[in-house]
Amino acid sequence: MASFGSFTLLATFVVAAYALTSSVVGARRRSTALIASGIGAFYLTAGLLTVASGVIVRAFVVGDFTIKYVQHYSDSVQPLAYRIASYWGGLDGSILFWVFLLSVFGSVAVWVNRERHRELIPWVVAVIAATEMFFIFIMAVHNNPFDPFLTTVPAEGRGLNPLLQNFYMAIHPPSLYTGFVAMTIPYAFGIAALVTGHLDDSWLRAVRRWTMIGWLFLTFGLTLGMLWAYEELGWGGFWAWDPVENAGLLPWFTATAFLHSVMVQERRGMLRVWNVTLVIVTFFLTIFGTFMTRSGVVQSVHAFGEDHWLAGVFSVFMVVIIVFSFGLVLYRLPLLKSRHELDSWMSREAAFLANNWILLFSAFFVLFATMFPTLAEAVSGRRLTVGPPFFNKWMLPIGLILLLLTGIAPLLAWRKTTLSNLLTLFIWPVSAAIVTGAAVYGLGIRVWVSGLCFAFCAFVFVTILQEFVRGAAVRKGATGTDVVTAMIGLVGRSRRRYGGYIVHVGIVLMFLGFAGQGYKQEAQLLLKPGQQSTVGAFTIRHDALTVTSDQQKQMITGHATISRGGAVIGRMDPAKWFFVRHENEPTSEVAIRRAPGEDLYIVLAGYEVETQTATYAVTINPLVDWIWFGFGVLAIGTFIALLPESAFAFAAARLPAGAVTTSLLLLLILLPSVGRAQDAGMSVAPVQSSDAKRKLEGELMCMCGGCRAPMNNCPMAPGCHGLRAQEPKIDAMLAAGSTPEVVKAAFVKEYGEAVLLEPPDTGFNKLAWLFPYAVGAAGATAIGLVAWRWSHAPADPAAPSAAAIGAAGGDPTLEEKLDDELRDLD
Repeated sequence: MASFGSFTLLATFVVAAYALTSSVVGARRRSTALIASGIGAFYLTAGLLTVASGVIVRAFVVGDFTIKYVQHYSDSVQPLAYRIASYWGGLDGSILFWVFLLSVFGSVAVWVNRERHRELIPWVVAVIAATEMFFIFIMAVHNNPFDPFLTTVPAEGRGLNPLLQNFYMAIHPPSLYTGFVAMTIPYAFGIAALVTGHLDDSWLRAVRRWTMIGWLFLTFGLTLGMLWAYEELGWGGFWAWDPVENAGLLPWFTATAFLHSVMVQERRGMLRVWNVTLVIVTFFLTIFGTFMTRSGVVQSVHAFGEDHWLAGVFSVFMVVIIVFSFGLVLYRLPLLKSRHELDSWMSREAAFLANNWILLFSAFFVLFATMFPTLAEAVSGRRLTVGPPFFNKWMLPIGLILLLLTGIAPLLAWRKTTLSNLLTLFIWPVSAAIVTGAAVYGLGIRVWVSGLCFAFCAFVFVTILQEFVRGAAVRKGATGTDVVTAMIGLVGRSRRRYGGYIVHVGIVLMFLGFAGQGYKQEAQLLLKPGQQSTVGAFTIRHDALTVTSDQQKQMITGHATISRGGAVIGRMDPAKWFFVRHENEPTSEVAIRRAPGEDLYIVLAGYEVETQTATYAVTINPLVDWIWFGFGVLAIGTFIALLPESAFAFAAARLPAGAVTTSLLLLLILLPSVGRAQDAGMSVAPVQSSDAKRKLEGELMCMCGGCRAPMNNCPMAPGCHGLRAQEPKIDAMLAAGSTPEVVKAAFVKEYGEAVLLEPPDTGFNKLAWLFPYAVGAAGATAIGLVAWRWSHAPADPAAPSAAAIGAAGGDPTLEEKLDDELRDLD
């Protein structure tokens, strides 16, 4: 089967080359037969890659260890689901999976648009086929997943990385890959529009839906990645700004910007160059993210390893993408001229412009900070670390600004918002923000960052609620129906607009979860059987420690009884698993008691089997489940925006969105376990780390050489030899009266600057601190100049004047009619 798989890959390359050539020649000669032949070959590519995927999946299922890739990433006792997931668990298979998904997505996109965009299709086929050929070429000459053992065949496989044997990790990579691959479709249509010169807005309609699908899968993949980190890594958090995590976030920023700016082009004919640029940049970032994770250019525990050949090939491909794509943009610049200018800074298009600038700044900042260690090593010969403290310093305020804009933009009208309308529309949202801010301040919640986040969440939520009520009132007046019917009809008629508002509600809920992270409580409990300790409102009693095993692993499990308010509320069983052939990579099986208000999160951090003593790392995580719940709401909003009208009517009749929301809420409420009778135990005080030590553990890297994580986030704790060496040094120096700065200086002297999670503000490293200011200032200046130029351009005699717009704003009847007509355009 290995030979058949390799032959299939080679045949696919030849067929894809034919599809590309035939489509281009057919388009140039206007030959319908050649174009049809190219499209047929394109479909055949998808068929051949499906066969190749079937061969590799079968090899995993039956345990065909004659294939090196299968032997490296599976074994005979692995559960079937993880054997199938092994397909994308390594570098070679992940490339095959990538190009397989691309072929399927490409075929569907070509099939759906073959009549509607007849002129673009040959070039769409050519672009996607060229991308497929690039990945197939890599597999054919360097990373063939079907490479067999030429001499002795091992009798057993090595098994999948234990950290990847998790439900969320089984579906997280496919979701993320799907998001990446889906972004190729907008790029292909964009390039086709540039090549053919068909640059009216119709190509946008073809790509908008695909961008939304890709964006949804990217968001889903990122959320699953957070869930996996939360449940599997055992540090109580969910996002650590790891380079591989950042690789998925980069195209998400630019795709989000495109989904907003495309509305400006559809409504006003503006930002045409900008939208094409965003489509190109988003596709480029998907390739760049793949390059980051597979070439070894960045150091990450999630990366596939170092490969200079791959780094070189990807670099050439990325240069070709940039030169070819932006060369076409320059060539077609006269056709991309905006039809209208910016009428006022107090308009929705101006708010979207600010939103786009911040999102693009976020993408470039994350990209720069992620690549800065590599850049510093190339310039100074020393590799630095840029970790969570540095990212959080910048991204927290940026996130708050984006949240605020989420509430401001819907309140602004297209073209111009009058002062009276501003006062009318902003009064309730601003009042809600002020009341919420005062309430959280009265409760003792810190204003920065959580208090401000809660206030902004209230502002955005009331904004969206006001839009629904206002829209329902308009529709009720027009149709004579009741409010509920009017609201359902409103969503059905303007699915994109109100689906987008529901997406924003999901974003607000996710921000509630982020805000709660400022109030995490953490403690370590060293308990013998029968002893108990209290953290927050929970009392944890250690009952026993058990050692069990199965064919795949040995399991050491702590058994604890949890009480709250004097009543037993359940049992929790955190564990450490040691997989066969991966004994040095134990996994933390976290015990989590979920609730809407807070999660109780227990990790078995240490143990002594002989004395049955257990060390529990306990974290109380407020509001964290609202992040996952928020994604559910976000997905519902995206589906509503994507559904065709007929499908929405069916859904509205059978399954109202509120029913789904209620189900998810009920699921969260029912998750806590059933209470039991309480047994009293001996109380033991938690082992408390000092504030200085906790701060240092968040600012210093674990130097074990394997995890590439902060000390308070080491996935191999407590058995990590790096932590065992570093923690006693911190304890000793703090006990001797050393300040955190002295401790950090001593660690830099011993381990080098790479031990710091923030680059020191000296020498070449100053670039890391100056870059965000420089890019932010340059971007703001550039956008300000462009906007000033737009707003001072000669007036279009065919367009109504600003005065007329202002006058319209003073006429409630005309304003209501205009507003209703604009809704009809959604």
